Amino acid sequence: MEKKFSKNKIRRIDLHTHSLLSDGELLPSEIVRYAEFLNYEAIAVTDHVDASNIDSVLSKLTKASDELKKFSIKTSFLVGVELTHIPPKSIPSMALKARKLGAELVIVHGETVVEPVKAGTNHEAVKCGDVDILAHPGLISFEDCELARENNVYLELTLRKGHCLTNGYLVKMALKAGAKLLLNTDLHSPEDFISQEEAFKAAIGAGLSEEEALKVLRENPRELIKKCKT
Repeated sequence: MEKKFSKNKIRRIDLHTHSLLSDGELLPSEIVRYAEFLNYEAIAVTDHVDASNIDSVLSKLTKASDELKKFSIKTSFLVGVELTHIPPKSIPSMALKARKLGAELVIVHGETVVEPVKAGTNHEAVKCGDVDILAHPGLISFEDCELARENNVYLELTLRKGHCLTNGYLVKMALKAGAKLLLNTDLHSPEDFISQEEAFKAAIGAGLSEEEALKVLRENPRELIKKCKT
């Protein structure tokens, strides 16, 4: 396993992190700098938003991105949001608004088993064409995994404490339905950064084969980034 996997060939991509613009500890530029230092290929800052702060968060993240683009940064930075605890029926309009405000990546905070996310959130997210990732979807139904596949919504394996309890279940449902998976940290602090080797072990631990893990860590995030940048 160690011989097949080489960090020199696969640079880490994390598409779910939080800055101090929501409940994280770092500035967006600090997150990008940590990622660059650790030789990440790409990082997305996806702060928690609802109707109260979506305009201000995306305005600030866009300014940070525009400033960093002036310099030679070897880690690609994506501007995103995580629609969090909003009424499920508002997901389509909020996701569209995020796009219009400059979000390159739209995540929905899924029905994790450790928070009181409103029932129906997973379903509305995987139906929505403007949603890219359904984060930590908990005990998602097989039918919603099928909808995620049909609508090209990626389902997230997470390393966030509590949220990660259903990773094994998600792997089984997603593979059965043919839905695409990603593995993100849901980073909030510097200690949450991980190496690609650690991510690979976490993917294997969730029940993926080596070949499936490599796809989840390399091919799927690259595919999504390409979609977001077009």
